[in-house]
Amino acid sequence: MLAGSIQISGETLSSAEVKDICESLRAHSVRLLSLRGCHLSDRDFGRISRHVAECQSLAQLNLNLGVVSTLARVQQLAEALVTNRSIHSLFLHGSPLTDSGLAVLNPALSLHPSLISLDLGDCVLGDEAINLICGLLPPDGAKSGDHIAGMLAVAVASSRTLEVVDLEGTGLTNQSAQIFLDMVQNYPTSMRSLILAENNISLELQQQISDLLSEGEEEEDNDNEDQEDSEREKDIWINQSNQASPTILMSTGLEDSLLAETEM
Repeated sequence: MLAGSIQISGETLSSAEVKDICESLRAHSVRLLSLRGCHLSDRDFGRISRHVAECQSLAQLNLNLGVVSTLARVQQLAEALVTNRSIHSLFLHGSPLTDSGLAVLNPALSLHPSLISLDLGDCVLGDEAINLICGLLPPDGAKSGDHIAGMLAVAVASSRTLEVVDLEGTGLTNQSAQIFLDMVQNYPTSMRSLILAENNISLELQQQISDLLSEGEEEEDNDNEDQEDSEREKDIWINQSNQASPTILMSTGLEDSLLAETEM
């Protein structure tokens, strides 16, 4: 069966419509998917992204005019591009990516084996994003260590167990450090230590990353201490409540020999 196209513009997609799109992607029967200016829930965007990742027929993906509207959606699209191997044209014109969004997307873009056409017009990009775009165009076509580090950043951001990453002396530059800095700032991570010594990375960037990781560790320690204090107070209250009712001896003050014993 020849792959066809799905082109929808400026509509609010229902869950049923999204289901049909996902089924077509799952059947590898879509060559062009265009949702230009469409509105859909975050849940449905995530469903489409997961099927884009696995689709082997999809060659062109058009998400122009604000479909990729949040950093969470940028992350979902990046994860889809990491797995996908067929897309050669990606259109994100008019999406509010900003520098942070492109930093998340950049590793997947740089290592995609088939992508040859990319539209990032009107995506609110600044100098940092332009530097990343320039990195997508190495003069000799070779992939630098920064591209590999960017790919690693995506994996680290999704890991919930990795605590130490040692990249000492691996030929990285400020470009890699900026990607890791954006990752630490914008995504919850279990990473406690990132070693970037002996690389062409400014001390300022290294210190910023270290400070952010230290803040995260301090917050986790404080949360653990608060939890321990709460449990300790609970144990004390339980122990006290389990004690036998106290005996109180009261003297009238009028006759020393008169005592009243009262069980409380």
